[in-house]
Amino acid sequence: MSEKYTIGVDYGTLSGRAVVVRVSDGHELSSAVFEYPNAVMDSKLNSSGKALGADWALQDANDYVEVLKHAVPEAIKLAKIDANDVIGIATDFTACTILPVLEDSTPLSNLAEFRDRPHAYVKLWKHHAAQPHADRINELGRTRNESWMPRYGGQISSEWELAKGLQLFEEDPEIYNRMFKFVEAADWIIWRLGGKYVRNACTAGYKGNLQDGEYPSREFFAALNPGFADFAVEKLDHEIGQLGAEAGKLTAEAAGWTGLPEGITVAVGNVDAHVTAPAAQATQPGQMVAIMGTSTCHVMNSDKLVEVPGMCGVVDGGIVSGLYGYEAGQSGVGDIFAWYVNNQVPASYFADAEKAGKSIHQHLTDLAAEEPIGAHGLVVLDWHSGNRSVLVDHELSGIVLGLTLTTRPEQVYRALLEATAFGTRKIVETFQKSGVPVTEFIVAGGLLKNKFLMQLYSDATRLPLSTIASDQGPALGSAIHAAVAAGAYANIRDGAEAMGRSNRGVYQPNESASREYDKLYAEYEILHDYFGRGANDVMKRLKTIRREAINE
Repeated sequence: MSEKYTIGVDYGTLSGRAVVVRVSDGHELSSAVFEYPNAVMDSKLNSSGKALGADWALQDANDYVEVLKHAVPEAIKLAKIDANDVIGIATDFTACTILPVLEDSTPLSNLAEFRDRPHAYVKLWKHHAAQPHADRINELGRTRNESWMPRYGGQISSEWELAKGLQLFEEDPEIYNRMFKFVEAADWIIWRLGGKYVRNACTAGYKGNLQDGEYPSREFFAALNPGFADFAVEKLDHEIGQLGAEAGKLTAEAAGWTGLPEGITVAVGNVDAHVTAPAAQATQPGQMVAIMGTSTCHVMNSDKLVEVPGMCGVVDGGIVSGLYGYEAGQSGVGDIFAWYVNNQVPASYFADAEKAGKSIHQHLTDLAAEEPIGAHGLVVLDWHSGNRSVLVDHELSGIVLGLTLTTRPEQVYRALLEATAFGTRKIVETFQKSGVPVTEFIVAGGLLKNKFLMQLYSDATRLPLSTIASDQGPALGSAIHAAVAAGAYANIRDGAEAMGRSNRGVYQPNESASREYDKLYAEYEILHDYFGRGANDVMKRLKTIRREAINE
């Protein structure tokens, strides 16, 4: 019998990647990337040049189809396999990335009359312009003592479906009334592949507040705005597909795009972070997986249902069936390092890096590593994109404390690295204190290549750190889900055991280093609570001033 293969497609913030994976052992034969032509629209619409307000982040859904047309055929070509041996395809997406569509799946941004209307486009996960709407939702939820609020750590994010839906309803009711459904991009692309709209259990639970089969009540939505009362029923509610199940069969049109056989299995959609857990063979309680890239998403399974303050959600079967899946995250990690390098580092450092044959990030890391812990005299709050966990507040912003006239660029860079590790430690400790033990920290994503950073995380969290043995964790995870949906494995755990790959305990905490990081973390915690828990709202006041200035 000839080998069988699946295709995993990982949709990131700026590009989509297709990977061809052998079903028998998870071997990755090839991959291909296609960058979105429209990238991220955060200042103006590409179609008309219409200016966007502060904290907007949009995309064009047509770019996602272009990934299928380019990356999938290229990956198959590079793998040198017979496309007829491919038995399934699955995808994953950043979330909440969501768009308004017509009943036939057409994005409203494709309609000529809506091309210059921002609300007709995909709202990317990092669209934070709905923060005022999220604030109202949270205040109402607390006032009404809504039973679903504790499942999300006490408040929801501006990144999620309810806040983005309320913003759409109030700012462009014509778009809202015209749309058939407000659809997660993770489900929309599966709809285009399989010809059927199936809403995946992962985003429905984590981003749509679906708990125990129910959304927040009609009365709750009506209290936000009377015309918004039927939001969940009319704009969100739909058939729910379980993770690892089949959503449909590849349509003739999609077969033409991809070069794959018509009729093969299309798996239910998923989220990039959650789909990575099986790829890292992290399907047991206590294994926290951190997908570290531009941002970091932390996911883990537990056999306990516990309310953890500031978590992004707990969903029954949200990662694998039979366990509760927890999610937390940091809104900015690699994005913060990139911001600093692109805007604050002198040209001489770039020249030195080039001379040494290193990337600028590696050059700064190597310089930073030469000093003892704490020698920079700095502490940073890693809130440049707001705080996802455990404060769930995107009105917060970054801060660097301790700068002097002798502070060097590599010292600030190190303090930024440390701040992201401290942010993760805060998440881990919150889980631990809530009765959800974290026994192992497993890293996936592009930042695992930075060995200094990985050791720093192990030292700062006092946890053994493992790494995924794949450069394409989400895509591999999607390929595993495709194999399960196609019937090659009985369930996700079996698929993870056969196709997933990890390196266990690569980094171990160093006690002396951990003690030094404890000192810095103590200062981080003081600042964290002072600026993040209402003692001083200067960050929010500055955000308001900025927003008013931009929108004038």
